Amino acid sequence: MREFVRPLLPLFGRSERRHWAAVYLHGLLLEGGGRKTAAGIARQLEGDEQALQQFLSQSPWDWEAVRRQLALQMMSFVPAGGGWVVDDTGFPKKGEHSVGVARQYSGTLGKVGNCQTGVSLNYATEDACFPLDFQLYLPEKWAQDAERCNRAGIPRGRKFQTKWQLAVEMIERALGWGVNPGPVIADSGYGVATKFRQALRSLNLTYVVGIGAETGFWLQEIKPDIPRHSGRGRPCTRDHDLPDPQSAVAIARRLPEDAWREVTWRQGSKGPLRSRFAAVRAQPSHGHAHGKVTEPMGWLLIQWPEDEEAPTKFWVSNLDETMTLRQLIYWGKLRWWGEQNYQQLKDQLGLDHFEGRSWTGWHHHVTMTMMAFDFLTLETLRAKKNFWVDSPHSTARDRDGDPATTARLLPDVLQEN
Repeated sequence: MREFVRPLLPLFGRSERRHWAAVYLHGLLLEGGGRKTAAGIARQLEGDEQALQQFLSQSPWDWEAVRRQLALQMMSFVPAGGGWVVDDTGFPKKGEHSVGVARQYSGTLGKVGNCQTGVSLNYATEDACFPLDFQLYLPEKWAQDAERCNRAGIPRGRKFQTKWQLAVEMIERALGWGVNPGPVIADSGYGVATKFRQALRSLNLTYVVGIGAETGFWLQEIKPDIPRHSGRGRPCTRDHDLPDPQSAVAIARRLPEDAWREVTWRQGSKGPLRSRFAAVRAQPSHGHAHGKVTEPMGWLLIQWPEDEEAPTKFWVSNLDETMTLRQLIYWGKLRWWGEQNYQQLKDQLGLDHFEGRSWTGWHHHVTMTMMAFDFLTLETLRAKKNFWVDSPHSTARDRDGDPATTARLLPDVLQEN
């Protein structure tokens, strides 16, 4: 723990902020004890609730600086070659005053409900996954209500951004921090946005993102910078002269039987996860209706379980054409880590327990839960046999024991600094 927190402490500024950061982190790491709110932590640790509330909602420490340091620290412990997982999660709320709260669809609820939504960028490998950044999604009605934004402390000039735009903003920020990029992984809520894919390509990033069954493709490459020809050998001069695309589901139904492979992609809690997949080289046909070719040739990955009447999942990717089917599936399925992270962040660390109403308070609370989560991630990695063999940190890592013991010692550890 000493090695973990030492680079982070100066970022909180004054000594009293470092003290309350220690108390709050202590409370987040303790098992049980009810909700991980300022009031709940103060009761459990016999602390000052008002001081904890001030630390979260009013103290001026820079959460972006803390997240940057967290990201760089974590990247020094895990191998390169991971993926960047984009996902979002809901925070159910009562009332209408919490920042960003609105009636909106939440995967957490499985329906439309009153909630906040957080979008996260995560780094994932075979061994671990941790959040690099989090953004609060601000519904359009909020962004258009200057008075409401002012009451919640939302920075002036903050405009409405879609979830995919928030994801791109975090990706650009992580690149600016110097985090090693990997393929971007996201579900169809992001992948169907053509502008999202365009933004990733403009950043020279690869991706494997979900799409809808009706997304159109050409199975032969159509180059945008040379004359195209109709079936009669004439140059194409009108929009409708572009070849007709096929939907992803139509392509799947026309693939021969030998195009499909049964693949196990990982071991689940109830046994191996296995399904039938196919991958073909295809070019998204966005822009076809206007006689344009806007995307390059890439991969169309399809999952169609034997016992289903229709394919269940589709992905599009700009990974190199030398990729194998197993490699494409590995990246496409890596998103499960994000869902697992949300469960641990909420169930164990109180990610969704914040009861304040302010923009600053929400981002401060989320940053503290990220810090707690990162520490537990390193503890989990340390427990894995051979993970630390030949690690550059193998002689410097903390030896305080289990996380519960570390949580009890945390205030004293931080006060030493």
